[in-house]
Amino acid sequence: MTTTTQNLKIIPLGGLEEVGRNMTIFEYGDDIIIVDMGLQFPEEDMPGIDYIIPNTAYLKDKRDKIHGIIITHGHYDHIGAIPHSMKRLGNPPIYTTALTRGIILKRQDDFPEAPKLDIRQINKDSKIKLGCFNIEFFHVNHNIPDGVGLVIETPVGKIVHTGDFKFDHSPIGDEPADISRISEIANGGILALMSDSTNAEKPGHSISEKDIQDNLEIIFKESSGRIIIATFASLISRIQEVVNLAEKYDRKVAVDGYSMKMNTQIAKKLGYIKAQKGTLIKINQIKDYPNGKVVVVCTGAQGEGNAVLMRIANKEHRNIQIQKSDAVAFSSSVVPGNERTVQGLKDILWRQGARVYHYQMMDIHAGGHAQVEDLKMMINLIKPKFFIPIHGNYYMLKLHGEIAESIGIDTKNIMVAGNGNIISVNQNSIELSKEKVPANYVMVDGLGVGDVGQVVLRDRQSMAEEGMFVIITVIDSKTGKVRGEPDIISRGFVYLRESKELLNQTREKVKKIVEQTSSDEHTVNWSYVKDNIRDKIGQFLYTKTQRRPMVLPVVIEI
Repeated sequence: MTTTTQNLKIIPLGGLEEVGRNMTIFEYGDDIIIVDMGLQFPEEDMPGIDYIIPNTAYLKDKRDKIHGIIITHGHYDHIGAIPHSMKRLGNPPIYTTALTRGIILKRQDDFPEAPKLDIRQINKDSKIKLGCFNIEFFHVNHNIPDGVGLVIETPVGKIVHTGDFKFDHSPIGDEPADISRISEIANGGILALMSDSTNAEKPGHSISEKDIQDNLEIIFKESSGRIIIATFASLISRIQEVVNLAEKYDRKVAVDGYSMKMNTQIAKKLGYIKAQKGTLIKINQIKDYPNGKVVVVCTGAQGEGNAVLMRIANKEHRNIQIQKSDAVAFSSSVVPGNERTVQGLKDILWRQGARVYHYQMMDIHAGGHAQVEDLKMMINLIKPKFFIPIHGNYYMLKLHGEIAESIGIDTKNIMVAGNGNIISVNQNSIELSKEKVPANYVMVDGLGVGDVGQVVLRDRQSMAEEGMFVIITVIDSKTGKVRGEPDIISRGFVYLRESKELLNQTREKVKKIVEQTSSDEHTVNWSYVKDNIRDKIGQFLYTKTQRRPMVLPVVIEI
């Protein structure tokens, strides 16, 4: 290959300091392609936020250079920002596989203001040219079918991007990862490998979906009543396993939960879920069959308040209430932060008479990400010169870097980067540019995108932790004195009926503050009066209660 003077820029806008919000820019000269455009679910300290998407400010003046967006698979942490970001990016074409296309288009229906998408369907054998980039694909296993990895041929060399992957030699409803194809890709020499780090801390190999199906079968053998299996809405392979077992044990399957029903319909239509006629029934039909002939697959394994399993547990579900003979299986791992909610949900189900199974009792869940031995296998198959761990918290990227080093990748050729870094690559070197691009959180709350920033979030946190205290003061403009008694509204701070002494003291203090601030001429700066009330009452309330509510003074001049 001839030497070039320019470097390839690889710019992650998300996914390198968290699990989720995956989006990466590849830029060479005037040519740009983007891989994935995902969302991240909010942290516990983000009250009211629906989810977080990548900041695309860097691309604002480069829209004409974007040749296309490639989506590796149909999970929301890879597709979730599409309805919000496409218009800002000039709505370039999207290249992806059939199932992923179906899920993206169905999600787009929920956003009538978003532009009509130009989605060009590819498969694992497709080859596309976008500007100076030639892109090929290879099939990978994940816990949703139709996932692909990418081989991006650039003017400086070939880059392999794994997408989310694991090696499953006996998957359900999917083909095994094409190891010979991955090995063949490496024959031309690979400049850099960008590889999924989500399970870099888990030793050994990933569990096969065939093993999961075999373990779920134990529940089918043991249970005489209804079986309720809760899992992630996007786990198409798990739904196929349940269908397989239901047909073997002469049961009907009802799928419940908005997103799970939607994904099942799309996957069935495209042939990714195969079921005999009559196996799948509607949730309101389960009463037409004996308990021992029914399986329900539903959302809610994370204890989400509005999801199906929580509604069943709270006796709010129209068609299902827990009975003594029911078996409930949590066929998913617990997302960090949800442990207490999930444990509480299990307790409720046990109390109502169900027998509860979960992944710590038996292998009824496998993650979709490669563990240590599979990560080594990918590096050994690709044999890259440079290694860039992606998709994971910083510590996961560091651990993945150590795995690469342990099998012979030179330390100086391993690039552990962060969101917003510009990774500059040529045939001979890989380095971080001193320049960074904006990669801060863009928060989505209802119809608002990016209008909730750190200041609003801090206010919400303050109100959630300490409450709010509103003081409404009517002031006579002629005398500069308070008319009547200041009105006080307290939310989340103190219960007014039980705090009369504190309120009386507060009212007297407000009167004094106003009168001290008023001048003899009565030309008063009311903004200054409000600030004074806020500061002094805030301090007063803290001395009395050791709490700092948000104090909101309202001054009305009459």
